[in-house]
Order: sequence, then C-alpha cells, then structure tokens
Amino acid sequence: MRQDVPPQHDEQDDEEAEPGGGGAHRRYLTRAGAERMHRELLRLLNEERPKVTAEVSAAAAQGDRSENAEYIYGKKRLREIDRRIRFLQKRLDTATIVTPSEQADQSRVYFGATVTLEDEDGAKTTYQIVGSDEIDTQGGRISVESPIGKALLRKAIGDTVEVMRPRGEIELTIVSIKYV
Repeated sequence: MRQDVPPQHDEQDDEEAEPGGGGAHRRYLTRAGAERMHRELLRLLNEERPKVTAEVSAAAAQGDRSENAEYIYGKKRLREIDRRIRFLQKRLDTATIVTPSEQADQSRVYFGATVTLEDEDGAKTTYQIVGSDEIDTQGGRISVESPIGKALLRKAIGDTVEVMRPRGEIELTIVSIKYV
C-alpha cells in the first residue's frame, strides 16, 4: 500500500481503466476504506477460507465427488473466496491511500472531503467523496466518479452545482466542507 496525499483530484483520474486492460489508472482509497478492505481480506484468509477448505476435505472423504453436492458447492465457494482475495490484494497493492485530514487545501472539495449540501427545498444531506471501492450510499459515501462527486470537485462553500439525476435536474449548494 502506498500512502500519499494528492493535492487535488485530477480530471484524468476519473477515467476508469478496464479490468485486465493496460490503462494506468490511479485509484484512491481513504485510510478508513483501506482498513475495511484489509479487515475483509484478513477475515477471508484466516477464517472463511480455512473453514470452507475443511468442509471440502470432509465432503471429499465421503467418496464419489461427482454426485456430492457439498463437495461441489464447497469447491465453488473456494473459487469465489480466492477470486475475492485476489481482487482485494490487487486493490490494496495498487491504491494510493489518502488521509483526508492531511489535505492541504481544505477550502475546496477534493477526494476524501465530507460535504454538507442543501437542495432547493432546504433539505440538507452530507456525503463523503470516496473511491469506487468504498461506495455506501446508506452510509453517506459516494464515488468521486458519480455525477454529484464530479460536480462537487474543486468547489467551495457557497458554490451551487447542478446535477442531473433520473428524476430530473437538482441544484445543490455547498454548506460545509470538512476533512476528517
């Protein structure tokens, strides 16, 4: 894992490289997001995989594997776990870890910012701008690549942005910006 604090999020970073493609895409993760992914990786390696491996071994000992549903399901589950482990390892190895509180320019919205917005009706919503691997709309984390995330980049308190959503366009005004 690398640890850097980008001075700002560049437009060119918004272009997503296709999986397996040759593009040099810089992926950002917040420190908290990287820690969540690392905990999941450790859980898969130290708990899930050994448990499923033991279940597959026990099922294999029962004899004919071609008609053994527990064995077949267990092998499938192992492949899924291994695929997720490889994915997490690759993401963590290639990501740039950002600590939002260390952002130099805290007067504008950049990656990692927690932004409070007010819509046209006066309703306030708070979002943290995160990477695509950290999205949790229920938890208030939206992607820097989302329409709202893109519209907010480099904006300051008091700025108004227009965002097109499925229900139509909405105007949002930035009420506060925090880097926690």
